[in-house]
Amino acid sequence: MSTNAWRALITGASGGIGGAIADALAPRCGALRLVGRDAAKLEARCAALRAAHPNLDVQPVVADVTEADGRARVAAAARDMKCDLVVNNAGVNDFVMFDAQSDAAVERMLETNLLAPMLLTRALLPVLRARQAARIVNVGSIFGYLAYPGCAAYSASKFGLRGFSEALRRELSDTGIKVQYFAPRATRTPLNSDAMCQLNAELKVAMDAPEAVAKAFLALLDRPSRAESRVGFPEKLFARINQVLPGLVDGSMRKQLPVIRRFAGK
Repeated sequence: MSTNAWRALITGASGGIGGAIADALAPRCGALRLVGRDAAKLEARCAALRAAHPNLDVQPVVADVTEADGRARVAAAARDMKCDLVVNNAGVNDFVMFDAQSDAAVERMLETNLLAPMLLTRALLPVLRARQAARIVNVGSIFGYLAYPGCAAYSASKFGLRGFSEALRRELSDTGIKVQYFAPRATRTPLNSDAMCQLNAELKVAMDAPEAVAKAFLALLDRPSRAESRVGFPEKLFARINQVLPGLVDGSMRKQLPVIRRFAGK
């Protein structure tokens, strides 16, 4: 797509990675819809984007994508603006050892991070099929390749989202719709608890700024033939090693486990 060509819809767009993607993508868009639950934050971001890009058609869509009526509202907005780019970014995290995680927290994790983007994507497929070319980018995580202690449900949701992306990409391979999976590493956003940030500092794990992640997102968008993108070194290397020598990664994480348990209990 050329500059000012995208007609994009981004979920989880009020802040963090979603907000940074909205800011970075805006110069490439003719129309932009920002989806989220916080009306005030969405409107503030839309106002800032209008000020920076006076010719941009940008509007908030206040909706909870875990609810059927929220997804219907998003689908209607996508249809009205002739959407050709969907960024499934809305998500939650919970840093806790699995045996201490509540049933409700596990259900919320899978519903928000996996089921909601699957159902929303299905609702949007008729809109995307009506376009000559379209794109779906599912924002996952490096934990969708590299499952991490204290993040069992989160890792499962992101592995699931990656599997969904792969299957849907193959289902749609004879259409004009491309499906991509984007996997940031640890990022400085409110999604991460204080305990997770403290753990990353203790283990000297790098945390990217949302703006850096958004730049990597644009790089993926510029490569429509690329199925997936993993952000950050050495995480992308560890993810590759985990695919071929998982026992090696098991041993490395076992050494970190006492520290992980200490912070996960906070």
